[in-house]
Amino acid sequence: MSRLLVRNLTPTSAAQLSLRKLVTDPKYGFLKQLGLVAENPGLYDGRWGGSGKVIESISPATGKVIARVRETTPQEASNAVTEAKKAWAHWASLPSPARGEIVRQIGDELRKNLKPLGQLVSLEMGKILPEGIGEVQEYIDICDYAVGLSRMLPGSLLPSERKDHILLEKWNPLGVIAVISAFNFPVAVYGWNSAIAMVCGNAIIWKGAPTTPLVSIATTKIVAGVLERNAIPGSVASLVTGGVDVGDTLVNDKRIPLVSFTGSTKVGKQVALKVQDRFGKSLLELGGNNALIVAQDADLEMTVRAAVFSCVGTAGQRCTTTRRLILHNKIKDELLGRLKTAFKSILGRIGDPLDDGTLYGPLHNQQAVDAYKETIRKAVESKGKIEFGGKQVERPGFYVEPTIISGLPINSEVVQHETFAPIVYIFEANSLEEAIVLNNSVEQGLSSSLFTKNVASMFQWIGPHGSDCGIVNVNIGTSGAEIGGAFGGEKATGGGRESGSDAWKQYMRRATVTINYGSELPLAQGIKFE
Repeated sequence: MSRLLVRNLTPTSAAQLSLRKLVTDPKYGFLKQLGLVAENPGLYDGRWGGSGKVIESISPATGKVIARVRETTPQEASNAVTEAKKAWAHWASLPSPARGEIVRQIGDELRKNLKPLGQLVSLEMGKILPEGIGEVQEYIDICDYAVGLSRMLPGSLLPSERKDHILLEKWNPLGVIAVISAFNFPVAVYGWNSAIAMVCGNAIIWKGAPTTPLVSIATTKIVAGVLERNAIPGSVASLVTGGVDVGDTLVNDKRIPLVSFTGSTKVGKQVALKVQDRFGKSLLELGGNNALIVAQDADLEMTVRAAVFSCVGTAGQRCTTTRRLILHNKIKDELLGRLKTAFKSILGRIGDPLDDGTLYGPLHNQQAVDAYKETIRKAVESKGKIEFGGKQVERPGFYVEPTIISGLPINSEVVQHETFAPIVYIFEANSLEEAIVLNNSVEQGLSSSLFTKNVASMFQWIGPHGSDCGIVNVNIGTSGAEIGGAFGGEKATGGGRESGSDAWKQYMRRATVTINYGSELPLAQGIKFE
């Protein structure tokens, strides 16, 4: 059998040599398992399988195939729902703290595999190693959060207007939840959904992105191992791998009361309509077209640092990436000059995402490079000025230059459309009011930031006439969210909320319970029916 994970990893760096060891060394569990099969099975419903077509996993850093995975067929996906439904009955019967204990163990197992799983994220998705490891840490953090939640899931005791009656509000799990996640966060988004949904008493069916199947398989192996050690049916956390046909199977299945979808606004709208047509619920985390506003009194040093990460972190492939910089006209030239200098320094840190010194990695695939080029072409045709970048980097893999464009109107097609690449557009504003109008002048409403030292401006920004986004920041960038706060956006971003705060309510159904513990039968509102 071939060790496919390392077949195209030429030992050009210490990081790659380290990863080669992680894959082949018998001491390392799940990566060794992945590397020692000719075709990785992409279906898990309590056991591993899959008889669909074989797809290739390609390293963004090299453009070469690193492994092959056998996908799930639509019928197998439907069968996985059946198995998850069976397992749910057992899982939901456990006390919430008992479910929390299982999730705690999942978090501990992730801690043991933090570095190798983070390396696999970098290898297959393309984000730099600190971000790959940070993404796994995010799953660990949400496990910790969910464990606490498992002992605090609330209900309500409400006064009744009727004698000897009591009103209760009881929250119960929904059943089998489908999680359809995107390539750019192949671990964390699943972690947000699964950890919270599991302590709430739900079973999970996960369809990860077709281009990051190894990460999905590795993560599922970790979760499944914990379930099996605790005599819990593995199909509580099932995995299906595939494309649109497998996704449609989950979206259209009436046995799945909630579909959590992360992806583009266009596809998310189709998902929402299909789920609504069968009276299901959808949790949508869709596109972002995020703006960072810089007021005249902003700390420019801090602003530049925040803006650079928000613009070029993950090579612009975050839903919270800064796509628009709205600068007060009196500081525009100075800030733009500082940004160009910072972007130039980024070019010197391009490299293999697994190398320690790399600060800026590749786009995920060739389609992303093509979209980048097409957007640059349209921007130039529309009289946009390339202030920095705008070209593909001549090296193996899918690398492009971080790019700054000025001179386009806010209603320009390329500005209104989210391109998942490191492209940021520059706009001028003469006042905070004007900047807020520009911020709100796109269909999406995910993340937004204001840099200012003025307290009145801060409260105007977060108030009812300020940003219309779900994430409203002050003196930090648009990227980077903590698990304690609910994550999501408004308008064409979908309105969903994941992770902290009261996002757990998305995964449960509410029942209003009235108990009559007396011997009479009074009606509400004093109605007499004698």
